[in-house]
Amino acid sequence: MDFSPLTEALASKSYEKIADICDNLLLQAAAEGVAYQDQWPYVIHLLGHFYVDDINSARFLWKSIPSEIKESQLELAAAWKIGQKLWTRDYGGVHEAIRGFDWSQEVQGLVAAFSGHQLKKNFLLDLLQSFTQRGCFSCCSQLILR
Repeated sequence: MDFSPLTEALASKSYEKIADICDNLLLQAAAEGVAYQDQWPYVIHLLGHFYVDDINSARFLWKSIPSEIKESQLELAAAWKIGQKLWTRDYGGVHEAIRGFDWSQEVQGLVAAFSGHQLKKNFLLDLLQSFTQRGCFSCCSQLILR
């Protein structure tokens, strides 16, 4: 199986493309009848879906992974902990799950980019919520005073 498009996306830090690339490669492998499950980059595939906020696709991917692979790959289980926290909107738990595992060199860049992406998104959501709850003037004055 040729993973060069995925390798190139990771090398160029085009993380927003990873889920689509993996989905297409998976379809290609299935269409060609290639036995891919033992060598499939499930962790990268899951993280790619998380990166683009496609939790539903990540859940379907998780359900399609054979049990023996889920049980034998610790990094895959750690990635799924992130997915579980995302599903329940426990964003603090997302960052605990990220920090609670020693990620392989292969996925460290993607995990770090996802973590930064999540922090920025959560900050903006908190800011928006503050604006709607307290009013624009009150929030602006608090930002200026800090």
